[in-house]
Amino acid sequence: MPTSTYIHIPFCKSKCKYCSFVSFNKLESITAYIYSLLKEISENYNNEPQKTIYFGGGTPSLIPTQMLSKILQKFKKTIDCEITIEVNPDDVTLEYLEGLLSVGFNRLSIGSQTFQDNILKDIGRRHNSDDIVRSIDLAKEAGFNNISIDLIYGLPNQTIELLDKDLSIISKLDIQHISTYGLKIEEESYWGKNTPNNLPDDDLQADMYVFINNFLEKNRFKRYEISNFAKEGFESRHNLNYWNNDEYYGFGVAAHGYVNGVRYANSSTLEQYISSPHIHEYGNFITPEEKLEEEIFLGFRKEEGISTSKIEGIFNIDFDKKYANVLNKYADYIEKTPLGYKLTLEGVLISNMILSEFLSD
Repeated sequence: MPTSTYIHIPFCKSKCKYCSFVSFNKLESITAYIYSLLKEISENYNNEPQKTIYFGGGTPSLIPTQMLSKILQKFKKTIDCEITIEVNPDDVTLEYLEGLLSVGFNRLSIGSQTFQDNILKDIGRRHNSDDIVRSIDLAKEAGFNNISIDLIYGLPNQTIELLDKDLSIISKLDIQHISTYGLKIEEESYWGKNTPNNLPDDDLQADMYVFINNFLEKNRFKRYEISNFAKEGFESRHNLNYWNNDEYYGFGVAAHGYVNGVRYANSSTLEQYISSPHIHEYGNFITPEEKLEEEIFLGFRKEEGISTSKIEGIFNIDFDKKYANVLNKYADYIEKTPLGYKLTLEGVLISNMILSEFLSD
């Protein structure tokens, strides 16, 4: 039974050079899109109480709070439902943030990326570092006490020294969560067709990841997933739903969902979605073998790792026996835990290599 919902808002004023997400600079279509989104929810949501709801994008903060409220009213929610919205630092006001809080949002994810103004300009962001700090201050003034920011490492001309400056600023901000992303050049992005110069190489990007880990650990942020750090009690429950391999709804253009054992995706074409929002572009039942692979792949992303007793109970296997070769081969990178196994920090750096062997074993 899905108890989490992802809602995709695909509109942006402009597209960042690294972005490969489905988004459109067609703000005139917002009203039609919201009506189609409401129709999709009405026809496909089965009235289960939701523990988490997440509005991602695109730029969800381009949507008026009255429209966002109409969407939220479609859902039954648990009393402690975590309701997150992504916002851009350049387009939020105190009035808008107070409106978000009043209609039910209780968690913000602020698209900051870096505090270096020259890099922000180079990557196509519309804000500067002062805007990030201002948006956090306004969020706290509005009454938010669960604030996350994004940090990208591996950007053009970025160095460990510049990353240190970013983290020093972050350590002084009253925020509860940080999502960190190593830059990957996707083919669909602007940079996929126009590769930038002065990109940190793989070794430097790995050094940056270790540096981030060490710095945040000293500043009371615990890594609970490969890319995510939180102060105690502020882990993203919505994201943990993904990594626990639990089911969830996905509503909106290009949204993915996992319901009743079926993984599905919506059309990535705005016009097609608006005309037929309730029809999935594709869906496929997950086989037991695929589910086992997902359980391992997603579980190892978490700092706590995988539970072998859970996996053995569901799939009727002897985990240690089935994966003995991989466990022995990467013994220096996989750590035994009371529950099962987890990756060491060094293991995280080569996680793609390790996990590919689990999936092919």
